[in-house]
Amino acid sequence: MAKLPEGVFIAGDAAAAEPRCWWCAAAEDYRRYHDQEWGFPVADDHRLFEKLCLEGFQSGLSWLTILRKRDNFRRAFAGFDYAALARWRASSRMPKLLADAGIVRHSGKIAATLNNAKQAVALADEFGSLAAYFWRWEPEPASRPKRLTKAAVMQLSKTPESIAMAKDLKRRGFAFFGPTTAYAFMQAMGLVNDHLEGCATRARVTQARARFVRPC
Repeated sequence: MAKLPEGVFIAGDAAAAEPRCWWCAAAEDYRRYHDQEWGFPVADDHRLFEKLCLEGFQSGLSWLTILRKRDNFRRAFAGFDYAALARWRASSRMPKLLADAGIVRHSGKIAATLNNAKQAVALADEFGSLAAYFWRWEPEPASRPKRLTKAAVMQLSKTPESIAMAKDLKRRGFAFFGPTTAYAFMQAMGLVNDHLEGCATRARVTQARARFVRPC
């Protein structure tokens, strides 16, 4: 058997075993997320807003922790319908949210989510959709590493595009969304394909990106 590239491992039962990126090795639900969601291009505004918020909640925690609470977050925050959340009064909603053991009970992160909903409404009004705004930050292909190895990806915790996106969102009033969070968002929502060379999902994401119609 050929040696796998660094950062790629094979997991799954005999029928489903295939090479995957190292970071999803911890659990089966993590592998499903890697195989079915992470890196595939997204143009749905609710999913983009959900990810923006959940990346903020992840700060200081693992993504697996947030992933396993995601359904609870969706229930608590009206399916991340930002237009609905923008109408909530933080003072009346905060006590219930802080008492909800199914989510991360951090007052600053909860307040940021309700604040960011209001900013998202304004952003969608200005650009026509959140997708049209976020896809403006897709990097030029020439700026990307020529080969996506583990070492290359580990150097990409933030990029000029993620720094610029985070700065622009901060200027617009968004909270809990810095350059590192912005790049993790870009990875997850498919603005970049950071599946490693040798990962079976990389080819599927490449095909999905080729078919994807960029919002404008």
